[in-house]
This record gives sequence, C-alpha cells and structure tokens, in this order.
Amino acid sequence: MQQPELITPELITREAALRVALAARALPNTTLPKLIEVLQERLGEKLDADILRTFTVTDLKTGLGSLDGEEDGEDIGIGLEAMKLAVRILWGDAEADEKLPDVLPYNEGDMPDSVRVAIASDSGLTLSGHFGSCLRFLVYQVSAIDSRLIGIRLALEADFAEDKNAFRAQIIGDCHVVYIVSVGGPAAAKIIRANIYPIKRPEGGTAEEVIAQFQQAMVNSPPPWMLKILGVSAERRLKNYAAAEAVE
Repeated sequence: MQQPELITPELITREAALRVALAARALPNTTLPKLIEVLQERLGEKLDADILRTFTVTDLKTGLGSLDGEEDGEDIGIGLEAMKLAVRILWGDAEADEKLPDVLPYNEGDMPDSVRVAIASDSGLTLSGHFGSCLRFLVYQVSAIDSRLIGIRLALEADFAEDKNAFRAQIIGDCHVVYIVSVGGPAAAKIIRANIYPIKRPEGGTAEEVIAQFQQAMVNSPPPWMLKILGVSAERRLKNYAAAEAVE
C-alpha cells in the first residue's frame, strides 16, 4: 500500500504534528489551527518534539486567552485539567488512555478465504469512532473461523491533510471493509471510490463483537461483494446481507 502524503503546516515535523493534533482534541472549544497559532506565536514557526517540551500550561492559558481577548484561559471554557493534559500530550508524556495489544504478524495467504476489516476507534479495542474524526483504525484479517489484529493505524495525520476524508480512506486502502459509528455522504462516497465497503453500526460495540457478527454473516448470509472478494462466481453470489446496516 502506498502511504498517503502528509500535508502539514510548514516546518512542523511529523512527530510534532501528531502531538499537536492529539492535543487539540483534548481542548474544548479549540481548533487545530488555533492551537498551532498559539504554539507558533510562543515557540516560533519551527515546531519539533524537543521544542514542544518547552511549552507550559501558563503559555497555553495566556496564548488562548490572548486570542479570545481574555486574560485567563479558563475563562473561555477550557478548564485547567484539559490544559494540563494537552501540555502533557505536547511533551510526549501522556500515554494513551488504554494499553492496546501488540499487532500480530501476517503474511498474505496465512488465512485462506479471509478479508481485511478496519474498525474506526476512539478507545481501546472498540468500534467507537466516526469516520471523519476517529483517532485510529483497528485492522483485522478475518475468515469465517479465525481473526487476527494485524494493524493499528493512527488517523491524526488526516487533520493536516487538504482532503481529510480521502486521506483517511488511503490509510485503510488495503482493507475491504470499514466499520464506523457514523459517516457523512461525501465521505462515504470517497470510501467506496477507494474500493472499501463501509458498514455503519451506530451502536458501536467491542471489536470482538463486531468481528463475531461479521464472521456470522460470512457463514450464514455473505453479501455479494464479499463473495466476489472471496472469488465466488457471480451465479453463486447471494443477494441478502445481514451483517449490519450498509452505507448507501
């Protein structure tokens, strides 16, 4: 799979860009461009991991307050704890909210009659993310009798892309299916153009539940697109699909 090109503000390294994107998500009422403006005003245009470690909570409070005409960052609806977390993220000291398992090795052909499934996630091994804003995609290789977590792909870089939805589709470009809690029509069209089948499951759930449901569909009511992927002839493809609500 060809990696999508990351479009970041000039002079921001990849590692710094990921930290800034994640920190912006931790700050209520603060957009990514707004945080970048504060950082570059305080630290200069060039931002890398070492420079970010010199940024303080006071810098953040003062910077955000000055942009909004306030003297105290807490007065603009952010809160001290959120600012502390954001700064820890910028420093690289804030670990993820959960310990994700190591991915397992996979070579093509290891799992016959399998497909690759991406799950949009904001927390742990769960389906909990919207396509356009999830933190990561969990990538599983799935057959009717087996499944394997083969990738955890961060989607934060999409925040710096000119076309965020196209960038996200490229991140999972080798997948056949993506499960999401929600997706808009234009984004769904880009997913489909990338030859990925979007399945909407608004109630979310654990990855284990999602994969088990998918496997049940593979056995009991495989949809035509799945049978095509698996090499089943057109005349044998079934018409009914019960895996989940597909995105039109």
